[in-house]
Amino acid sequence: MNTVIIGIAGGSGSGKTTLTNRLWKQFGPDEVSVLNHDSYYKRHDELPYEERCKLNYDHPDSFDTPLLVEHLKALRAGQPVKVPIYDYSIHNRTDRTVTVYPAPVIIVEGILIFASPELCEQMDMKVYVDTDADVRILRRIMRDVKQRGRTLDSVVEQYLTTVKPMHEQFVEPSKRKADLIVPEGGRNPVALQLLIKWVATHLNH
Repeated sequence: MNTVIIGIAGGSGSGKTTLTNRLWKQFGPDEVSVLNHDSYYKRHDELPYEERCKLNYDHPDSFDTPLLVEHLKALRAGQPVKVPIYDYSIHNRTDRTVTVYPAPVIIVEGILIFASPELCEQMDMKVYVDTDADVRILRRIMRDVKQRGRTLDSVVEQYLTTVKPMHEQFVEPSKRKADLIVPEGGRNPVALQLLIKWVATHLNH
């Protein structure tokens, strides 16, 4: 199988997931598999919940990126992988995994995937979703409060103390590594069609 790996990066709430889902729905699970960098947050069983809450989850060191690189190599070689399942409500990795199978197209999604040279080396195309900061924080508040059981105060505090400074230090500079910069992610129909055409060409559709 001739596999291509597409990296989709961008700030928290930029629209990466929307873009990823549009591509996945366009081609289906037989031709597209998705890996999310968030699944690879490091385990912290040694810390109580209160301490895990204080960790900086927006720094490259918070991820087990070597495991993700290993999994991408395995998928490219035609082997399925067992991806960790992370629970945002407890700020820790669970004991469960989900099996991801090889596919002609592998999408890797995450805010910091371009900050790792080893991860970038695995990618055939790098896409950066560029969205205004005020839109991103509003989306993050909606998501974290509604879907992840967070309080408004905790989301705002986390944004100001780690998300915003880490975005400026690591995420924004990684944009320079992108092959394609997409304003507004999945809400940009022209860019979406370009990506669909690129993937379709690879799949010989």
